[in-house]
This record gives sequence, C-alpha cells and structure tokens, in this order.
Amino acid sequence: MADGDVSVKVCIRVRPLGPREVIDCCRVCTNFVPGEPQIILGSDKAFTYDKVFDFNAEQREIFEGMIKGLVDTCFDGLNSTILAYGQTGSGKTYTMGTQFDDCIKEQQRGLIPRAVDHLFNKILELKHEAQESNIMPPEFKVEAQFMELYNEEILDLLSPSGEAKGKKSNLKIHEDANGEIYVDGMSKQTVANSKEVLNCLKQGALCRTTASTEMNAVSSRSHALFCLNIHQTRVAKVETEEGGEAAPPEFENLTSKLVFVDLAGSERLKRTGATGDRAKEGISINGGLLALGNVISALGDEKRKVSHVPYRDSKLTRLLQDSLGGNSQTLMVACVSPADRDLWRHSTH
Repeated sequence: MADGDVSVKVCIRVRPLGPREVIDCCRVCTNFVPGEPQIILGSDKAFTYDKVFDFNAEQREIFEGMIKGLVDTCFDGLNSTILAYGQTGSGKTYTMGTQFDDCIKEQQRGLIPRAVDHLFNKILELKHEAQESNIMPPEFKVEAQFMELYNEEILDLLSPSGEAKGKKSNLKIHEDANGEIYVDGMSKQTVANSKEVLNCLKQGALCRTTASTEMNAVSSRSHALFCLNIHQTRVAKVETEEGGEAAPPEFENLTSKLVFVDLAGSERLKRTGATGDRAKEGISINGGLLALGNVISALGDEKRKVSHVPYRDSKLTRLLQDSLGGNSQTLMVACVSPADRDLWRHSTH
C-alpha cells in the first residue's frame, strides 16, 4: 500500500506459543521474511501486509512504528481508529491494554495507555510551543466514552447506573447533519490527564462480558470501543502580505476522534465447544466481524472499484462509520497465534 493513498492499513503481530500450546506439543507454523512485511504460514502460503511484528516485538516498538503517528493526526482534525483483530486467545486484549494488572511491567503496557500518554504530552507540548511563540495557547477538551457491543446490543461501560448485562439496551445509533455518528444516551466523561483516562478504561474493562470456552479461560464475548473525543480551539494560521499590518487573530475549532477497538475473538463453535448462550454470542461475534471485513475491503480497495461501503450491515460497522471512512485513518492490528493447530484459521481469514 502506498502511504497517503490508502486510509486503511494492516499490520500483523505474532505472539509466542502459550503455556497450554507448549504442553500440547504444538509447533510453530509461522515464518518471517527478513526485511520484508511478509509472513509465511505452513510451508508455502505467503501473505504481505504493511508491517509484520514477530515473536520478539515489544509493545513500544508497535506503538512507535504504527500508533504514534495516528495520534498526532488527531491534532489536525483527523479521526484515527486502531482495531485489534484475531482469534480467541491470540493476544488482542493484551496488545491493546484493556485488561489491567497492577503488577504489569512497563514494557508490557498496552497500546491504549501508551497512546493516551502521548496524547496528553502532545497537548502540553503544543501549549508550550504557542507560549514560546507569543501565540495564544490552544484550548483542549477531551471526553471519554467506553461501550461494548454484546449480541448486537450497545451497552454503556461508563454508565453511572451500572447498566446490567442481559437486559435490553435502549441506546440507539444516530447520525447528525454533519455525518457524525453518535449514540443517543451514551455517557461521556471529561478527562484532563492520562490518569483519568486510564481510570475510565479500567472502570469499563471490569464491566466487559467475558466467559470461559475450550480455547480461552477468559474469552471476551463482546466488541469493546473506547473513544476519545478531542475538541480543540486554536489560533488559525493566516498569511499576511509582506509589509502589511498583522490581522487580528482568528480562531478555528477542530474536532476529532481517537478510537480503539478490541474485537471479540473470531471463532468456530466446534473449536470453542460453545453451546447455548456462548454459541449465540459466537454467532453474533462472527457476524459483526464479517461485516467489518467487508467494509475494510471496500475502503482498502486502491482502485475504488466498490462505490458502496456496507456500513449498515451491522451495528459494529455503523458505530465505526465516521471512524473508518471519510476523514479518518485506520490501522488494523491482526493478532496471530503461531501454533500449527491454528493454521486452518489463518488460511481462512
């Protein structure tokens, strides 16, 4: 993909073999091409992406290489979206940092905490630069929202009332006159620093729907969307003619979204051993992922042969409509298991 030509990019992260896979004598079926963003599955199936991160890749490396620039574009009024995708147990939640552990090491911090730190450090940097240039510093307001899409129901993970699982949600998706997508009734929390954002993230993460399957003892059963709405008021750049008087300052308002999506694991019922409610959840999960894949395929088509982007095929894609298309940049971090017993999964995704 050529930089600047395509708004959707994909990188692959391959995790090491897990303890259960080692015990089960699984073998590594993934190989990497040195110096190339290419991964080989099995003996002959090669796939090329925008970036490939192998077993040894650290969280910091992924953030610096793929995420940092997306955060920076938000200050120019562009929407940025980072999605973590993969099968159950492939490391999506770990990569994003939406499952907290008080004993977590610095090098293990997920992409969201790192991005949040960078966001607020950048705000302080811009204010300092303005003061150094004798320009009125920009003003910022950042609001956090955290929602999950569980069995096609939108649940507010930051709701003060503690919205109960399993109940019918009254939250509806709407589109305003400017084409912005919003959820009527969804709570927002104004946040002033990284600590407040991460407190929102931790509060919502504890409310997420998880359950045990044969593939993962703690499997996410919903898609989670953590959104930071960034409102910025700054002095507009106005060119003045040489020798002319400086015009009075004009202000411009910019609004952007930084959206992190932790997608529930794609799965086959035979592998997860799911029945009853777990099976229903799996069907809903896969339906949303199929719709998302169709949307991203349409957006990622460099030749733009597809004129219609099917955002309305699922609530997931509808929620992400203004975060995927139009004025936005999107990165999908595809998390992959290297175990040979999962080879059939990678071949079909």
